[in-house]
Amino acid sequence: MITVTGATGQLGRLVVTGLLDAGVPAGEVVAVVRSPEKAGDLAARGVQVRLAEYGDPASLEAALQGTDRLLLVSGNEVGQRVAQHGNVLQAAKAAGVELVVYTSAPKVDDTPLPLAPEHAATERLIAEVGLPAVVLRNNWYLENYDQPIRTAADTGEVVGSSGAGRIAAATRADFAAGAVAVLTAAEPEPGVVELGGDQPFTLADLAAAVAAETGREVTYRDLSAQEHVQFLLGQGLPQETAEFVVALDQSIAQGALETGSTALSGLIGRPTTTLAEHVRSVLRG
Repeated sequence: MITVTGATGQLGRLVVTGLLDAGVPAGEVVAVVRSPEKAGDLAARGVQVRLAEYGDPASLEAALQGTDRLLLVSGNEVGQRVAQHGNVLQAAKAAGVELVVYTSAPKVDDTPLPLAPEHAATERLIAEVGLPAVVLRNNWYLENYDQPIRTAADTGEVVGSSGAGRIAAATRADFAAGAVAVLTAAEPEPGVVELGGDQPFTLADLAAAVAAETGREVTYRDLSAQEHVQFLLGQGLPQETAEFVVALDQSIAQGALETGSTALSGLIGRPTTTLAEHVRSVLRG
């Protein structure tokens, strides 16, 4: 039995449907969700839908019964995730889970990414619990840039503070396919895998891709951290959110999202989605 947590989220749902498309019988797939009514389409396909919350150990223990392989999709409650992930891991151990697959963040051992500490702490928890595990260090989603792509098409400008930092992004569908490949492998090899797109790009490259698709001039305006915060405040973002966005860009400038790995395309057996392909889908979709 393969169990996916966060199964109605954007990544989790893609993994569940990917498992079905890969030929896993629906009755052998468990979708762990907080709101079963959001999983009606999965239930209609024969998937077992089970209610559990990361903060409720008892519900997790019940939901993971019979699980052989578990995909732990990282939670979205920043500041709470280490404790929540710990609950899932303890429930997995109690249920006799044979393999845990965890969606982590890039280069968490040595990175300025503000999101990294909770992922690094979860990776340590996995080791402490002692379950065989594959840690998938997913890079950025190309979808993170959907709104900047649309804005650039309208304004002729991409604005940020990441300098020449390169971003090894891929689509959610690419990362979901990677998870499916691990979950369905005959003999998954425990360990840590850095995953990302085959062709890392800068924000200047993003501007160029929008220009190529729209036929208009699009430029990248690189700001200092302070200038970027002020720009975002002027766009109506709250101070805390603006500072967080700028911290991410500053991390990118320091190389946080450039891993040099092509392991994702190796897992999924095809090239990852290119920046140009994604820009085209956003602007024509």
